[in-house]
Amino acid sequence: MPTKKSSTKRKSPSHKYGPAAAKSVERAMHREKRGTLKSGKGGKGGTVTSRKQAIAIGLSEARKKGAKVPKKKS
Repeated sequence: MPTKKSSTKRKSPSHKYGPAAAKSVERAMHREKRGTLKSGKGGKGGTVTSRKQAIAIGLSEARKKGAKVPKKKS
């Protein structure tokens, strides 16, 4: 009889990001495309043009709302 191979692949118990986080990032991306997404405290900075920056702002907003988002890497 063939022996059962053990899998080394680690399975995560649940998703890393919650649906509320995805929604927040989606809204930030939309605002970036429209040219209304601002960086900095209170949106006083310049207009965001980078896709990566838009995602980071969306995740940051999701964290503030208490959505399921991993902690920032320092």
